[in-house]
Amino acid sequence: MPFSLHQGDALSVLAGLPDGCVDSVITDPPYNSGGRTAKERTTRSAKQKYTSADSKNDLADFTGENMDQRSYTLWLTQIMTEAHRLTKVGGSALLFTDWRQLPATTDAFQAAGWLWLGILTWHKPQARPQKGKFRQDCEYIVWGAKGKIDAAANPVYLPGLYSASQPSGSKRQHITQKPVSVMRELVKISPPGGTVLDFCAGSGSTGVAALLEGRDFIGVEKTQHYASIAADRLTETVRETLTQDDVVLTV
Repeated sequence: MPFSLHQGDALSVLAGLPDGCVDSVITDPPYNSGGRTAKERTTRSAKQKYTSADSKNDLADFTGENMDQRSYTLWLTQIMTEAHRLTKVGGSALLFTDWRQLPATTDAFQAAGWLWLGILTWHKPQARPQKGKFRQDCEYIVWGAKGKIDAAANPVYLPGLYSASQPSGSKRQHITQKPVSVMRELVKISPPGGTVLDFCAGSGSTGVAALLEGRDFIGVEKTQHYASIAADRLTETVRETLTQDDVVLTV
């Protein structure tokens, strides 16, 4: 299979994986944001933060969204240190964040040993307008590498700005689900045939994108409900992308 999916705590799962087994780390960690005050960010569940009360799509909650900023920075440093060990020299890492946690994320990223190379922007066209204020219609992706990137090994020219709306209606299966169209572009930082790691896999969008773009995938998801959704999506993607050459008939 071109993917493996582990249900469990990310730090524990990553500790059991071998050095240098992935080419890229692309993940959307629970960055404990989504509120105007520290109290709003640390006392409300993910579901309360990121879905409206009148939402018709009842999405399952997930844990990890109630750390204060210092706890988040320490946790992210620990797990990105482990991810650094798993990544090949020259491999890359991309971490989603928002404006509130951007400083903490870049601090943890560098403390874990990664070379910070820049910030990408994900523009969300359907963000709500704010009277008398600027609309908050962007999230950010901190990116960098483990050592120097060998551009000759994967000579891609990737944009720094992506615009796509979050999935809606029945297509939205996770509270903070990312568009597969955006994730398909991001996984191209990993060489063809390379392996992408997402240790906060959620509903599996990173893995779906990786498989569609000819990459292998290792995913970790703590919540059983979302791990099951991710497994179904990844399995279905493999079925859809199989060609006759991939199937060996036996008599």
